[in-house]
Amino acid sequence: MIQITPHMRIFQHVEPVDFRCGIDGLAGLCRLRLKQDPMSGALFIFINRRRTSFKLLTYDGDGFWLCQKRLSQGKIKFWPRGDTTLTAPQVQVLLYNGDPCGTKMLPAWKPILAPI
Repeated sequence: MIQITPHMRIFQHVEPVDFRCGIDGLAGLCRLRLKQDPMSGALFIFINRRRTSFKLLTYDGDGFWLCQKRLSQGKIKFWPRGDTTLTAPQVQVLLYNGDPCGTKMLPAWKPILAPI
């Protein structure tokens, strides 16, 4: 199981990807296009050309995890453009075919006031 945590670095490949690529092909895209090390423990998110499917790639220190979600109907409504950086809660909304930028969420970190 892939656990998406708030401290995890998240990168999305903005352009659609050929989903015949497996782990090695997607890891190559991480290196060449995103200029990131796929073995860094970051989460990489990809979308297919028809906008009906996501793939998530991460390395847990022991091996790669590759997860795919394909919608049973319809298309993915939102996909980040350019330098948009997604947080862990926004990725959760995205995976449920929501618009993470249009969703009001609490801040990821709130200061805790110490009692006096």
